[in-house]
Amino acid sequence: MTELKYFVHETAVIDEPCEIGAGSKIWHFSHIMQNCRLGENCNIGQNVVVSPEVVLGKNVKVQNNVSIYTGVTCDDDVFLGPSMVFTNVINPRSAVNRRGEYSKTHVGKGASIGANATIVCGHNIGKFAFIGAGAVVTKEIHDYALVVGNPAKQIGWMSEYGHRLKFDNNNIAICPESNEKYKIEDNKVIKL
Repeated sequence: MTELKYFVHETAVIDEPCEIGAGSKIWHFSHIMQNCRLGENCNIGQNVVVSPEVVLGKNVKVQNNVSIYTGVTCDDDVFLGPSMVFTNVINPRSAVNRRGEYSKTHVGKGASIGANATIVCGHNIGKFAFIGAGAVVTKEIHDYALVVGNPAKQIGWMSEYGHRLKFDNNNIAICPESNEKYKIEDNKVIKL
């Protein structure tokens, strides 16, 4: 018998085929559906649904009660907060089969999505963006953007370490934890 290189709780369901990276952990009552790809060192919390063909990069943290539907891809180091949800059909109806109409959503490297947030399908989340708890995302989110509310509105910028950036008169900000510098140009933030 081959020893698994990842942990699966006895109550979790893993459909075949799928790929699960070494060091990943899948906890109580979670369901990983067929043709999913999970990178190394992912942590899938309790009662999580990962629908067919979802792709998660390395070190993705998925908290309890999250639904990740077909059409979603997440880069490395993404954080998905408790009970947040993705959608994959823009106009769902119970009596109308729209399986061939799934919209795609991509979450960039290092982005964090807060508890109970909803990501309406077809709207990508930039790298290191920070989506506040309960936000409803209805449009594209820039790299490093901080958004909150329903519908989500941008209220600032975040560092890669998760600190709100304060820009000086030269449009430069310094992360208080990492001392990394950022610059704002044309309503976009870049790390220097």
